[in-house]
Amino acid sequence: MEDILQQTLEEAIAESGLDPSSTTNGMVFLVITTLGFAMALVYIPIRLFLTITARSRRLKLLQKIRRLREDLRQPIP
Repeated sequence: MEDILQQTLEEAIAESGLDPSSTTNGMVFLVITTLGFAMALVYIPIRLFLTITARSRRLKLLQKIRRLREDLRQPIP
């Protein structure tokens, strides 16, 4: 019984491509995950920087618009 079970498991592993002796799939997975991690390390700081600077520019623009509106409300001497 154990021999049949062992043989069935070995056949299933060989057919599914999950054979631990084949390192090609493992290397492909490792390369893809490493590239994904590297992309995240680059993307996150850039995204934060751009978000912060965009908010800063928006705030300055709103302040300038408010100042111009206040200037327009004042009567001309």
